[in-house]
Amino acid sequence: MTLQDVLAQITPASAAALADARAHQSRLTKPPGSLGALEEVAVRLAGAAGTCPPPMPEPAALAIFAGDHGVHARGVSPWPQEVTLQMVGNFLAGGAVANAFAAQVGASVTVVDVGVAADLPAAEGLLSRKVGYGTADLSAGPAMTVSQAVQAIEVGISVARSLVADGARCLITGDMGIANTTASAALVCAFTGKDAAEVTGRGTGIDDATHAHKVAVVREGLRVNGLTPAPHAPETEGSGAVLPHDALEILAALGGFEHAAIAGFILGGAAARVPVILDGVIAGSAALAAAALAPAVVDHCVAGHRSAEPGHAAALDHLGLRPLVDLELRLGEGTGGLLAHPLVCAAVRVMHEVATFDSAGVTEKQP
Repeated sequence: MTLQDVLAQITPASAAALADARAHQSRLTKPPGSLGALEEVAVRLAGAAGTCPPPMPEPAALAIFAGDHGVHARGVSPWPQEVTLQMVGNFLAGGAVANAFAAQVGASVTVVDVGVAADLPAAEGLLSRKVGYGTADLSAGPAMTVSQAVQAIEVGISVARSLVADGARCLITGDMGIANTTASAALVCAFTGKDAAEVTGRGTGIDDATHAHKVAVVREGLRVNGLTPAPHAPETEGSGAVLPHDALEILAALGGFEHAAIAGFILGGAAARVPVILDGVIAGSAALAAAALAPAVVDHCVAGHRSAEPGHAAALDHLGLRPLVDLELRLGEGTGGLLAHPLVCAAVRVMHEVATFDSAGVTEKQP
């Protein structure tokens, strides 16, 4: 299915289902608002599904999109680029943190090679969907062509559709790519108008000098790609002020193959009305691109957690999403999204199983 086909299928949350869900919440045997953010999660999923109560968001499927980055050559990460390939092998062997968390919540794990800078042997759980052997250096010009960006987006769409067809009722974003926090920071700058110093973090762990260099590289990438300043960046939550063609050009200029694929994964989930739990800053920056292509996609997303990366908070604020947990995670892989999945399930289970005041014969609070 093409990008244009999927964009045409994405619809906003159902106003009627949202109203029904809020009314149902008010009738449950608990003080109104006593479940805090979980109540809004349940309402959000009802609106996204178009029905109240919403379907239980299980089983869940994690897709880890892997790709390499040309900007790695600028010395923005202390980790060698071959770690991307090595970690893909670790995911497939079941030895990563994401595998452990997935086992804990009963989620399947699919690894997608969308742009690793090496050939990977066939393996169970691996989808070979390579668009290229890593991106170009974003600080010297566009990281991808627009055609490559669209191709990677359509990889993500295809993966989402396949997982849903296989029975997944919740999608969780995952990523792997050494230097991808540099690309993420650049995308956050371009889509939100924030300065690089505000949103560029320390990634997998860098010292002060390397961090200052990383900020400078992000600024250079924005400048050489004609994205500084960013007067067209949307200023309101969920705004569609960035036109679709602009969004594709920004994504191609600054993103990685995994960013584009995750954007497609989010779009594919939204088109299928299956909730998508976003992980950290890579997912957040990809969601900015997805929302610029189809603003209604935000209605179908849940922010699993708030990463320690400053760009993630900026992305979530821009999208109008409230993270469910804040554990100072900065690993990626989908780990934060996986940890949030039981909370999302619990929020929906309340809608299905908790009695109303009428059905339980419990006296309501007096006005």
